[in-house]
Amino acid sequence: MNHTVQTVFSPVNSSQPPSYEMLKEEHEVAVLGAPHNPAPPTSTVIHIRSETSVPDHVVWSLFNTLFMNTCCLGFIAFAYSVKSRDRKMVGDLTGAQAYASTAKCLNIWALILSILMTILLILVPVLIYQAHR
Repeated sequence: MNHTVQTVFSPVNSSQPPSYEMLKEEHEVAVLGAPHNPAPPTSTVIHIRSETSVPDHVVWSLFNTLFMNTCCLGFIAFAYSVKSRDRKMVGDLTGAQAYASTAKCLNIWALILSILMTILLILVPVLIYQAHR
């Protein structure tokens, strides 16, 4: 076993052993802690800006592009969603929110028109079939 000796108290003058008063002071500092300052403690507050959540609606736009691309609104919404995501990555939250708002509006219209066209594609042939019967 290798034992190393560490000096806990290093006196100013190494030729003389430490005095009792110096050892007593160091013991008080160790037990009581550092002397307290009557001034109030100062604090520094660092505001770390959390990433503001700006929804870019990419998934919704992709869904509308692949499945319900009425009048190419889904594709246009997808383009605006990608622009919104790009603006968010750059740090332009106002621009990202503007593009996201446009993408959301286009997605809503694409969804409404697709639902209406689906209903019409089912309803019109049924009505025509019943009329010829």
